[in-house]
Amino acid sequence: MNNNVLAAAVLGLFLAVGLVLGGSYLNSAAVSWKSADRSVTVKGLAEREVKADLALWPLHFTVTGNDLTGVQKKIDDQAAVIRAFLRDAGFAADEITLTSPQVTDQYANSYGNQRPDARYSAEATMLVRTDKIAAVKQSMPRVGALISRGVLLSPNYNYRTEFLFTGLESIKPDMIAKATADARAAAKQFAEDSGSEVGQIRSASQGYFSIQDLDSYTPDIKRVRVVTTIDYALDD
Repeated sequence: MNNNVLAAAVLGLFLAVGLVLGGSYLNSAAVSWKSADRSVTVKGLAEREVKADLALWPLHFTVTGNDLTGVQKKIDDQAAVIRAFLRDAGFAADEITLTSPQVTDQYANSYGNQRPDARYSAEATMLVRTDKIAAVKQSMPRVGALISRGVLLSPNYNYRTEFLFTGLESIKPDMIAKATADARAAAKQFAEDSGSEVGQIRSASQGYFSIQDLDSYTPDIKRVRVVTTIDYALDD
């Protein structure tokens, strides 16, 4: 009986020691795992102001008449006036295109006294597509001269002037590099505050590039923006 008690006591002692050592190992492993998993996720921003390099300037006009032949002649005559105005402003022939006219029979849905004086209404657009941004800006305030020459310009907001920037590919690498540097600076500051050092990049994602007008008064100046998100490991 005494031997059994002694054996049980020895076995219990070994189990206790094993649990203590095992617990110590597991605790050490957990601390190591947490240490290895230490990281910081930061965002880096890069912005740049650029000048637009392409302008789309639509001159939308309307004519009316009671016969299609007369309507077509009015379109041709007004298109010629607009072309002459644009040539005088310095635009080349290959920068100017005329869209096909859209003709509406105004009698189709009107009856009796509701019918307008002219049966047909036709709309067309003279589009200037050019890289001469300054020439477009200088010419836009002068379009009132077309009215005195018989051109009825339509204030249709679907035909607004657009200034575009098409050179994004040429500035992408530099902007991504600056956004990455900005992110690393933020990670370095965080690491210094926490008594760590910035380690390797664990993962990274590049946000999309956005191009917006600098403001509503200078649509020919664009602000290009990109944000990167980077996960850095932290080393002791």
